[in-house]
Amino acid sequence: MRLKYNTVEELVEAAASSHKKISEIVLEQQAGDMESTIEEVYATMESSFDVMRQSVISGLDETLRSPSGLSGGSAAKLKKAVEEGKNHYGHLLGNAISMALAVTEFNSCMGKIVAAPTAGSCGVIPAALISVMDEYDLPKHDIVMSLFTASAIGMVIAKCASIAGAEGGCQAEVGSASAMAAAALTEIFDGTPQMVSDSCAIALKNTMGLVCDPVAGLVEVPCIKRNAMGVANAFTASELACAGIKSVIPADEVILAMRQVGQLMSTSLKETAEGGLAATPTGCRLCRQIFGPEACSGE
Repeated sequence: MRLKYNTVEELVEAAASSHKKISEIVLEQQAGDMESTIEEVYATMESSFDVMRQSVISGLDETLRSPSGLSGGSAAKLKKAVEEGKNHYGHLLGNAISMALAVTEFNSCMGKIVAAPTAGSCGVIPAALISVMDEYDLPKHDIVMSLFTASAIGMVIAKCASIAGAEGGCQAEVGSASAMAAAALTEIFDGTPQMVSDSCAIALKNTMGLVCDPVAGLVEVPCIKRNAMGVANAFTASELACAGIKSVIPADEVILAMRQVGQLMSTSLKETAEGGLAATPTGCRLCRQIFGPEACSGE
């Protein structure tokens, strides 16, 4: 069965009929399409994972500050709290959230990241996968392979809805990243292809309608903390799916609903910085502070 990435159900059926994981069939097909070997395609994905890992490390620098002054240092602060046992919701979650902050803060400081699926949502997948890899001492191979599953989910969402905040709001960016991460986590923990689909659906449902309202038009506030939320959402969705809890609405219907919501969303809430948090008094003050007295269009 040749994948066309038109539906998540197509991925599930292809994996189930071949008795393989989604990642395995995606890797095999990508190698054929690119006229490369499986080893070469895997190596390319491994290289992307290495960039993700380095962005986590670099983003945990406590001296990190963005040019705007809106972000930097939060990841290191939370990481310290985790190391000192001062966070309240567990080592894994604390580390994952700090990693999500780290990657997105590093992005705001012009660091090298993997836009998976976008720069604005670049912290969710690295945080989810690296935190569980470290927590459970998982093989790097399993983590890299799960990225093929995440990528397949992302391709379906991009084809059938959107991964761009300017088109679909933040549900299309952090929401999609969270769904991709949930799918990868579910496969890592031996979830069935159907469980992968359910985790995708649950993650997207939890972020349905999330707007894109960057203060001063910069990918910092509230984007960075939404990445932290995205990784927590991915954990929740995967945990539910791996326990055998199904999504009442199938993943493909959720994706189409997300597209419809994005189409109905006001342009002021789709990356224009004209509504939402960007248009609050504080948001406008920060915009003027960074770009000058006439900068804020949200008031």
